[in-house]
Order: sequence, then C-alpha cells, then structure tokens
Amino acid sequence: MPELPEVETTRRGIEPASLNQSVTRVVIRQRSLRWPIPEGVEEEVTGITFKQITRQAKYLLLKSEKGTLIIHLGMTGTLRVLEGNPAAEKHDHVDLHLSNGMMLRFRDPRRFGAVLWTTEPIEQHPLIASLGIEPVGATTVDQISDHLYQKSRGRKVSIKAFIMDQKVITGVGNIYACESLFLSGIHPKRSCGSTSKQRYRQLAEAIQNRLNEAIRQGGTTLQDFRNSEGKPGYFQQQLSVYGREDEPCPQCDSPIKRITQNRRSSWYCPQCQH
Repeated sequence: MPELPEVETTRRGIEPASLNQSVTRVVIRQRSLRWPIPEGVEEEVTGITFKQITRQAKYLLLKSEKGTLIIHLGMTGTLRVLEGNPAAEKHDHVDLHLSNGMMLRFRDPRRFGAVLWTTEPIEQHPLIASLGIEPVGATTVDQISDHLYQKSRGRKVSIKAFIMDQKVITGVGNIYACESLFLSGIHPKRSCGSTSKQRYRQLAEAIQNRLNEAIRQGGTTLQDFRNSEGKPGYFQQQLSVYGREDEPCPQCDSPIKRITQNRRSSWYCPQCQH
C-alpha cells in the first residue's frame, strides 16, 4: 500500500507537469472506486486550472479556484504523468488531459483508491477535517512530540495503534510505524498512555526522520507501488525490522520477532525495544 512517502513522491512528480495547467478533457472508464465517481464530474472538472498541488496525509489535493480534486491511491493506485494519449490498459480508470499536452492517468487494479471533486473549502471536507497532525513539512519534532504526549494521556491503546490512528497523526502506516518504534526503542505493545514525554520526543524524531529519508529516496518499493514516472521507490533496502522475521537485528543481532496487532503484523526486536 502506498504510504505517505510514496504519496509525497507522487505529488512531487506530478507537480511540474500539472501546476498552472488547465484540464482540457476528463475520461472516466470506471466509476466504482472506493467511493463511486458521480455522473457529471467530467463537465465540472473540465476547464479548471490547477493552482496548487498539495498533500494532506495520504490524500493528493489538486486545487483550483473552483474546487479541489482529491485523489487517494488506496492499496494499489498510481497517478502517472504521460505524454499525449497512449492506449489505456485494463486498470487505467481516469485520465486528466492537460493544456500542455500531458496527461495524468489514475490506475488502480484493486479499486480501493478514490477520485473525488469538491467545491467546498478543502479543510472542511469530511476526509480532511478529522485528520491529525502532519508529521513532515513545516511541523517540528517538538510540535509532534508535544501533540502525541497530550493526545495519549489517559489512553491504554498500544502505542503502535496510537501512531497509526490518522486522527492523531497522519500518514504513519504499518511500515513506518514498525520502523519508527524500532529506532526509538519502544515496544509496539507498550501502552501509549504510559509512555513518557522524553520517549515521545525520540519517537517523533524517528517518525519524521524515517519519513523524510523515505521521501528523499523515492518511497518504499513494495508490491505494486510506482511513482509518477512508473519507477519504483528505493527505500525497501533500508528497512530495519519490517518484514524481517527471524533475521538478525541490525543493532544487537537478536532475531527479529513478528506479532499480530489489530490484524496487522508488527515486527520488532525483543532486546532493543521495551
């Protein structure tokens, strides 16, 4: 599943081709995505000019004066920049033709992604309004750690589930949750409410550093992810614990363990994390 670094990599990839470009034509081949694409969206979006290409959590926001196109890549989605009008393949669901002759093509084999259009202020949209703090960009480590510490008081949920809650902090999926907890030495089953402020600062620093490093390297190559040029990311080789059950810990050589939490696998070092 594309996580925050993959989505940010995609945003940076499509921005040069789409910023200040008008949509000249919209082609929708499949409306049954995570949320059905309503009839008439083609007419509403045709003619708009993208003034900003931003990201909030795992949502790509293509903003115009008339409204915002919200794109979520789901589990297997990609948004690619193509020149001209190459023939569509089976899972190519939406094309946005641009005034510079380029095209944004949304592909999603499993159809868990979304392409939505809204004319309301984007910060008021239900998908955006409930999101937690953004872990990269202008947000500082101190802001993240203070936020996590305050939000965790009085709660007994595991710290891994806590940092994967998009209403608490955005964009920390399973890969980066496991990696960040390892780097900060925190066991994934530890109660979030019993974690100290100092340890939250270590965790906040690990989350931000890990995500920024993944963005710099182009995302995490897992299964179907490709960036806006169709190329894989390059961060998979840098993973310390994720997917490495029984392999030696990079810090102490103890075997990496795997457990299941909330129907998701968690990888950790029993010696380094407590």
